[in-house]
Order: sequence, then structure tokens, then C-alpha cells
Amino acid sequence: MASAAEVSTVAPARISDPLDQVDYRLAQTPREKEEIYNLRYRAYLREGAIRPSADERVTDRYDEVPNSWVFGVYFHGELYSSIRVTVLTPDQRVSPSLDVFGDILQPKLDQGFSFIDSTRFVADPAKVRNFPELPYVTARLGSTAGVHFNADYGLAPVRPEHQAFYRRIFLQETWCEPRLYPGLVKAVGLMAAHYPTVRERVLARYPFLRSSAFERRMLFQRASARPSSPSEVITSFEPASIVPHS
Repeated sequence: MASAAEVSTVAPARISDPLDQVDYRLAQTPREKEEIYNLRYRAYLREGAIRPSADERVTDRYDEVPNSWVFGVYFHGELYSSIRVTVLTPDQRVSPSLDVFGDILQPKLDQGFSFIDSTRFVADPAKVRNFPELPYVTARLGSTAGVHFNADYGLAPVRPEHQAFYRRIFLQETWCEPRLYPGLVKAVGLMAAHYPTVRERVLARYPFLRSSAFERRMLFQRASARPSSPSEVITSFEPASIVPHS
């Protein structure tokens, strides 16, 4: 879940462009997926969020549903973090948070609201300290999806010790107290933000979170053919106009 990534209190203004040298890659090949599943395992295990397992990987059925996108975030060509973005709508009622917090979310879906459910937010324990802006750069994918799909709310299942980060940076509110999620040994609470209400306030503080229409299309319109080389991956397009995980 989103709670497994280490969060930083360092403001992303430390460098002029946190997206410089960052690539977002949609995991499509078996090798890319396994690298992310192994990263999840290392990150969760380090935080004590899971028990050791022989296969040293973390995956579930939501990695393969058609309304989910699993991204790797690469810095200088190396995998540093990952996040899964699931689009939850009245017509697409499949997402990790819906399974755990259905009593909270089903009535809102019945009212016609749509959500971006950001889960499996993890960072490489051996690399995260080399890039303090990594949580911002990774979480940015959720809010970018929020604009592309015109969602009403952004969701994040978050452990209690990480909720202050989401509240302070992305102006999220707690919708539900922690509950156990299948496969994890530490409970997560549900946090959310209404995109139209908080977006401009977050962007005013962190303009690098803005995204262009071109970048959003490249990230979330599934291609019929895979890029033939790493140089053709989805990079941080037009960083001067890059939306918040608000």
C-alpha cells in the first residue's frame, strides 16, 4: 500500500528541477514487473510491513486489472521507486482501497464520484536517501492521473506514522482510521483529497507537480506497441509545466 515508501521532510526546492534525470516507465514486460515486485518486497520487509517469504516478491491481482497502471520511477537509469495507480469509477468498481474501505467508498461511487487509488508506493531502501525529493516525484503520478481521468478525489491508504506527510504536502484528510490490509501486518488508514479544492494550492507551493496534456496522454493512454529501447520510455516531459497528488 502507499504506506511503505519512506517519506522525506526535505522540501523539493532543494534542486531547481526534481524531475531532471527522472523517467516514468509503465511496467509491461515480465522483467520490469518482477523488478518492481522485488522492490516492493525489500521496502515492505525493511519497514516490518510484511513477513519474510521465499519468493521475495509482492504482487496481487490489482497489478493486472485493466484500470491499473504500475509505474517504475527511474533516476539516472536505475529503479528508485514505484507506485500503482488505479482508476475507480461508478462503472469500474475494482481497486485495492475499495476492498478494504468499501463501506466508505461504495456510497460515494453510488453518488457518481470517481477516484484515483494510489497504492503500492515503495522506494528502494538503499537509494531513497540519495534523492530526498523522491516521494514528491513518485506521488505526482497519482495526481497527474487525477487530471487525465478528471477524477473527483485522490485516495491513499497510509500508515499512521506517514499521514502527516500527506496532510502537510498534499492537503489530504483522513477518511477512515487504520484497518488491516490482506498481506500486510501493519494497518493503514484511508486518506483523501478533493482535487478541484486543493489542486491550485498545492501547485502554488510545488509548481514542478504540474503536468502537460502531452505527458498525461503518454503516461495513461496504453500504447499498442512497447517502446523498443530505454531511450523511448516515458520521461518527465515539459518539466516547466508539470498536477499534485492533491
